[in-house]
Amino acid sequence: MTKILFIIFKRTIDVVGSLVLLILFSPIMLVTMILIKMGSNGPIFFKQKRVGKNSHEFWMYKFRSMYIGDNDKRLKENYPKLWKKYKESGWKLPMSEDPRITPIGKKIRSLTIDEFPQLINVLKGDMSLIGPRAYREEELREQEKKFPRTKKYIKIIRSAKPGITGVWQTSGRNDITFEDRAKMDAEYIQRQSFLGEISIIFKTPVSMLSRW
Repeated sequence: MTKILFIIFKRTIDVVGSLVLLILFSPIMLVTMILIKMGSNGPIFFKQKRVGKNSHEFWMYKFRSMYIGDNDKRLKENYPKLWKKYKESGWKLPMSEDPRITPIGKKIRSLTIDEFPQLINVLKGDMSLIGPRAYREEELREQEKKFPRTKKYIKIIRSAKPGITGVWQTSGRNDITFEDRAKMDAEYIQRQSFLGEISIIFKTPVSMLSRW
């Protein structure tokens, strides 16, 4: 019964919370849409397949922060050293070094505004407000090969809905390795509780404001 109540509680928080946040952030989102359109050619929104609950892939939405085109291919072919660093650093690069990101994109990423459209994914039920990171299938396979010890953690991560925020994003640690992220996400999934969810909800605004 407790598990059923928790599932109902979590989905209620997801629906109510995402609706409230979409309304609250609507002025910021409108300004962002205008700036993206003025800053570079291409669509306002970006979508990419990510791994969801039970390994079912879904389209995750973000505000576009990169130039249009196959940016990963461009990075791999034109910037081999950065591509190697990108893969070795857990599929991420410092924004100051990433040639794929537009000037407006760097700003909205630094303020986490690019992630606001994921609230739509939460409403649809693809994601939750709180959960493990929404990984790409290619990323999970590559990291599992690179860090064999994370295989058990990845299996647990695949069983849950990914979230916009989570335990490691609000941990106060700025540089977390993939191994640590995977372990923290897996432990969160196994220990989910009412108090744990509430704690992360209250920590998230503090974590976001620290970037502003």
